[in-house]
Amino acid sequence: MPLKLPFHTSISDGLYPSRVITVSGTVLQNAKSFYIDLCTESDIAFRFTPRLDENTVVWNTEIQGVWGTEERDLPFGMPFRREHSFTQATETVPLGIRVEIICEADHYSVSVDGQHLLDYVHRLKDLPAIDRLTVDGDLELNSVNV
Repeated sequence: MPLKLPFHTSISDGLYPSRVITVSGTVLQNAKSFYIDLCTESDIAFRFTPRLDENTVVWNTEIQGVWGTEERDLPFGMPFRREHSFTQATETVPLGIRVEIICEADHYSVSVDGQHLLDYVHRLKDLPAIDRLTVDGDLELNSVNV
């Protein structure tokens, strides 16, 4: 059964190097975009936004209500399509498409379908304060693992 959107959950103990967050779901047929946010109480440390209507992925940070410069330099083509499943690999479900965010000491490493997509240097460096996850947009959310 899909999870209700917007989806909010806490990240116990906040982020730290080697912490992995995995999100799985299906992009809706008429999707324009969706996002995955890693947040503090008042800031968005990392927003990952596939924009299907622009055929790109954008990532950014919002600190004290001000957005930084968007980044969108993908090493390969757009990894998401409408009606495209992205799933968490398990022993019973083969590796499909999944979004995996790994918190490293100085950056986030994001992969889609097991293929590295981007590295994003931390703009908000207080990793333990990043203790919330939000997912919302044009998708059917199946699971989140923090």
